[in-house]
Amino acid sequence: MTEHAQEISLGKRFEFGANWTRFLALVNEDRIRHAEHSLRDLLEAETLHDKTFLDIGSGSGLFSLAARRLGAKVRSFDYDLVSVACTRELKRRYFPDDLEWTIEQGSVLDQAFLVRLETFDVVYSWGVLHHTGAMWQALENVMPLVKPEGRLCIAIYNDQGRASVLWKRVKRAYCRTPEPFRSLILGLALVRLWGPTTVRDFLQGHPGRTWRNYGKSQGGSERGMSPWRDVVDWVGGYPFEVATPEKIFDFYRDRGFVLSRLKTCAGGHGCNQFVFARGPWI
Repeated sequence: MTEHAQEISLGKRFEFGANWTRFLALVNEDRIRHAEHSLRDLLEAETLHDKTFLDIGSGSGLFSLAARRLGAKVRSFDYDLVSVACTRELKRRYFPDDLEWTIEQGSVLDQAFLVRLETFDVVYSWGVLHHTGAMWQALENVMPLVKPEGRLCIAIYNDQGRASVLWKRVKRAYCRTPEPFRSLILGLALVRLWGPTTVRDFLQGHPGRTWRNYGKSQGGSERGMSPWRDVVDWVGGYPFEVATPEKIFDFYRDRGFVLSRLKTCAGGHGCNQFVFARGPWI
């Protein structure tokens, strides 16, 4: 049994790959276009032609695929072997036998693995580093992978204080609960996360509008994701660490990076998105 599989069996880690496997059935041209738009918006660039792109924690592979379609030479890795398989499946569907997209298993906490990597124009890790169990070390480890003129794009869960502590307990409980009983935790969380929005849509005369448009507008939806898969990912996502935007900013500023883009979750339970620069975009 691998270390990753052992962590899952002991309830120390969420099985992200299983969630991504189910998401693959939903990946279509519309979702891919939304993912491409998300990357163009985040990087303020219409194309990634002649750029190199490292996807740390590639998950489903959707954003590796989006980067490749925008012209980047892509390297993807994930700690979870099932997530690696998901990324390879998307490559098989859309870029079979493509030599400009490399996929492998690896950990952002494994220095021996990281030193074998090149440096990249774009280092991208959306909603990943806070699930490593050693977030600040992971934040440190990604820095040498960015070219002098490159961009570091990360998304880190917002620190909500007491609410974050409570959600960490929920996530830990979910991962340690036998499978048949997890649906109860998911159901309660779904009511908490989507109840107010569902009621609001109903009172405004548009029942289910936000859920239906989740793949087309604000929040996680602008990335082409699935509302239900995001709920499962949020509830199960463990290990779980958080940080305020100020702490992330200070961490990278003290190490010579310049903040070029910031999108916060407005104090909510989602991710704050950062783009840090090491130099001018060439």
